[in-house]
Amino acid sequence: MEIQKDIIIKQLKDGRKYTIRLDRHRFFFPDEWKKFINSLKEKKRPLFEFIFNTGARFDEAVHIRPCDVDFEKCNVRLWKTKTKAKKGEKFGKPRIVSISTQYSKKLKKHANNFRNDEYMFKMTIQGANQLLKRTLKKIGVKDWYNFSTHNIRKTHGMYLKALGIDIAEICTRLGHDYNTYISHYGSADVFSDSDMRKIKEMLGDLYMRQRRF
Repeated sequence: MEIQKDIIIKQLKDGRKYTIRLDRHRFFFPDEWKKFINSLKEKKRPLFEFIFNTGARFDEAVHIRPCDVDFEKCNVRLWKTKTKAKKGEKFGKPRIVSISTQYSKKLKKHANNFRNDEYMFKMTIQGANQLLKRTLKKIGVKDWYNFSTHNIRKTHGMYLKALGIDIAEICTRLGHDYNTYISHYGSADVFSDSDMRKIKEMLGDLYMRQRRF
């Protein structure tokens, strides 16, 4: 076992190496996210954009079909959710999350390429994580090895926290309990005024539609 900076490198018996992240609290700053998503080929973006806009877990995202999205009401039903065995669950509890009107229109264009009951995001978690790390390394993110698709979900939660969304609402949206949220998300004060403007722009009218009434 070899330790380099904030990463552990382990070697398997067959000589292959794999890494273990020591810093699991990393999230994307707005400029990092924009540079990452714009560096991907357009056909590779939809899965990452879905996680970014919903805060869904990877396994929740890859089980989404056009029939799970209400494009008029701008919400998505996550039906393949995490089973919390420690809490006595035998099945995950489905939950509905809202999306912005801007993202709803974009997602609908992607959904038009699939049957109503067909999964819209056809990528393995290994493939997604490899593409993520490879792209971040290419664009110059120094700690690219600290990222996985789960850090996109963490980014979504951090952005909502920065916008002042109630913690109970964020926990409901992410499928977290309060203690899990507190232990996994840091202070939103790390964002500059410029970051905040970009966060609001990227999330569109998510949580703003409710405030009109």
